[in-house]
Amino acid sequence: MNLMKTHLYDFHKKYARMTEFAGFEMPLWYEGIIQEHLAVRESVGIFDVTHMGRYLISGRDSEEFLNNILTKDVASMNIHQGQVSMICNEKGGIVDDVFIFRLGESDFLLICNAANREKDYRWMMNFTQGFSVEINDVSEKTAMFAIQGPKSLNVLQVVFEPNLSDLNYGCGRWIKKYGTRIFISRTGYTGEDGFETILWDTPLSSAEKAYEVWEKILKAGREFGIKPCGLGARDTLRVEAGFCLYGNDINETITPLEARLGFTVNFEKQYFIGKEALLKQKAEGVRRIRVGVRLLESGIIRPGHKILFSEEVVGEITSGTFSPILKCGIGMGYVPPEISKPGTPVKVLIRGKEVQAEIAKMPFYDTTKYGRKRRIT
Repeated sequence: MNLMKTHLYDFHKKYARMTEFAGFEMPLWYEGIIQEHLAVRESVGIFDVTHMGRYLISGRDSEEFLNNILTKDVASMNIHQGQVSMICNEKGGIVDDVFIFRLGESDFLLICNAANREKDYRWMMNFTQGFSVEINDVSEKTAMFAIQGPKSLNVLQVVFEPNLSDLNYGCGRWIKKYGTRIFISRTGYTGEDGFETILWDTPLSSAEKAYEVWEKILKAGREFGIKPCGLGARDTLRVEAGFCLYGNDINETITPLEARLGFTVNFEKQYFIGKEALLKQKAEGVRRIRVGVRLLESGIIRPGHKILFSEEVVGEITSGTFSPILKCGIGMGYVPPEISKPGTPVKVLIRGKEVQAEIAKMPFYDTTKYGRKRRIT
């Protein structure tokens, strides 16, 4: 199987343990998952996320088209503003979770999961009839890095110079630097303050452009203890933050309401695919809901482990890991709403052994000490 590579493949191959993910050969870890995880929580880390899908959607009817297929209202977005949204099917199931930016009056950038890149393109193309809209896959013409952690702003203000402190979370701006256009947004997948940079007009044949920016960020971050981070830390960080991974925690049979992603759905819109089904579910109530699960004994939770309550199987783990911050096993899964309250005692069946656990609030960490909204001292 021929795996795809990002612009930084040579760097990753030299310094990282590699793995396959969504058809790409990607870094799993460099120094170690725990070290990289703590760097992001306490200082700053940098990830190569070029494997993610990026689509430029433009045309006279682009806004109307996107409002048709997305659960959020894009008509209310200002230029350079972004938001999380869902693509749902007619039953309300999640086709993908995406991030959408408004780049202009009729120009949008949609960022999707790497594993869903081709599926999302086919899905969008199925609904273009009657709309004057163009969908261009710019994934292989761009490079994308995520700089995450409480010191990410300090690092990027050295590398890119402009004062990024006034950039609101979820928004972006264009700069011209190092011979290329770069879209910088204050976004991320770790729970921490952070930024994502998209290097425009940077195909694999221009890998040296991407490598130059990557190296400049690493150099500027040395005084802050920056670490290159792999997919291992990306996963432990997002689980601690209570963020979903498509294919694990959400899929086409799970709705945003069941996944506690109701904030991504705008029921005030006149129409979007799946609205009728979601309105019905909202009125009737969900039969299962995503929760955090924290072990009270030693062990590591993994997808597929059963969740028990009163000696009966009531759910299943969809994501699990060891938390470097809490120093215990944590995970997410689905249970009936009546046992979803934080503090509810449950058990997790791990290799035939019932391990004591409890339903936990997400994010799992103390938000006054960690995360984007931490208390600054």
